[in-house]
This record gives sequence, structure tokens and C-alpha cells, in this order.
Amino acid sequence: MWSFSAWRRKRTLARFPISVQQWQAVRERLPILDGIDDAEDQWLREASILFLNEKHLTCLSGVELDDEQRLVLAAQAQLPLLHLGDLNWYQGFHEIILYPDDFKSPQRHRDASGVEHAWDGEHSGEAWQQGPIILACNGVFGSGGWEAYNLVIHELAHKLDMLNGDANGLPPLHSDMAVQRWANAMQQAFDDLNRQLDLDPEAETPIDPYAAENPAEFFAVTSEYFFSAPDLLHQAYPEVYQQLSLFYRQNPLARLARLQREHPDYRHPPV
Repeated sequence: MWSFSAWRRKRTLARFPISVQQWQAVRERLPILDGIDDAEDQWLREASILFLNEKHLTCLSGVELDDEQRLVLAAQAQLPLLHLGDLNWYQGFHEIILYPDDFKSPQRHRDASGVEHAWDGEHSGEAWQQGPIILACNGVFGSGGWEAYNLVIHELAHKLDMLNGDANGLPPLHSDMAVQRWANAMQQAFDDLNRQLDLDPEAETPIDPYAAENPAEFFAVTSEYFFSAPDLLHQAYPEVYQQLSLFYRQNPLARLARLQREHPDYRHPPV
């Protein structure tokens, strides 16, 4: 049966081909893609092209992106969707705004006594409900390794979270997942992280202490770790890793372990 969406996909891929050399250059800049198989590589390559044709990149003053840099951004954005099927997971936004560096953003907070506080916070990324994603280029191109940091995945995890409404750390789970198991794993780890910081605000926590801000940030930070430091996340909070593995339908820890066994560059864990 003829499908308009399939026809449009094929037409887009034909209009915007990527050479083998160009894609290899992208892969070399993104070690977190090491170890994916040929079928996954092909999907990611095509999904990156489609992403760049569906989302508008607005480059602010001081930002100029070449084709390779655009693909580096897109490939990181598509990695979480690698095994989630062709559903429109990134619905609800059409624009990515790019700053050259961290930017100031107005913040508001109402405390327990009802007093509202306002200030300008410095951010490297933001995701707005039914609005754009904002990214700092230094964060985008400082991501892609196994260093427990990925700005692109962090902000797009917020967009996945928002598919159920306001970001609250509960994205739409698959039918074979149990909400209670997800909630228990996330809440226990979130509470543990906050207990450590309550005892010592300067504690060296097993994952980025920013995850203790609220459940939405906990989901976004642990999603970063899931793809960029799966060994650290699994060691700290194995139940959280298991739930994220069920949600993203991937196992980066197994991929990293295989690389460490088989690839000379991975004989020692990344520092």
C-alpha cells in the first residue's frame, strides 16, 4: 500500500545525501556511537537527515554551523530514539535555538512562604513546554563522549518527559512497563541523592548533583548518564539503569563493556 509518509521520507533522504566520508567524520566526533551495529548506524544516519529537515536550527549571533556540525547535533538527538520506532517522539517543537556560549535566562521561584524570587540564571540549555529547545554550542560540541555529559540528550529528555504534560520525570512508558516500578526506582534514587547532599552540600555524589533539583532534572541527568556513562549510573543506581533500559530499549552498558573487552582504545575505562 502506498504511504505518503514513506514517500516523503524516501524523497528527503534522496535530496540530502550524506557521503560515507562525511558520516565517518561525524562518527569520529561521537564516541558514544562506537559499537553500534550496521543496521543501527544506517538508521541513525537517515534519522539525522530527517531530523534536520523537520527541525529549524536558529543560529544566533556568533554561531555558524557547517553540515558536519549540524549532523553531530542531530545524531546525538536521535540516539535516544534508536529503538523506539517511528512514532513522533519529538513532537511539540519545531525549533532549536543555538547560542555560541552559556546564556542568561530569567528564572522565577515561589518559596514555601509564598514569596516569589526572580533572578537571571546562567544556562547551557533549556526546553520549553510546546516551545523551542535552546542550546549553547559549547555544550553541544563538548558532548558526544563517555564523560557523563551530554547537553543534547539532556534537553531532549525533557521533551520526552513533556509528552505527558509538564515535565515531572515520567515520560510515556511502554505498555510492557509498570509505572509503579518506574516510580519506585526513580524516587528511591532521587531521595538517596538528596540525603547525601543534605548531609554535605559539597559531597562528591555518584552522579551529577544537579539531578537532585527535581524529578524532571533527575530523569534528564540520568538519561545523560545512561548514554554517556552507563557504567557509573549502573553502579550507583542499578534499578534506575534498568528502567531507562526498558524505556529507551537500549543497553549502552553492554555496548561499552564489549568495547572495553575488544577495542584497544577502550582497554582502560574513560576518565
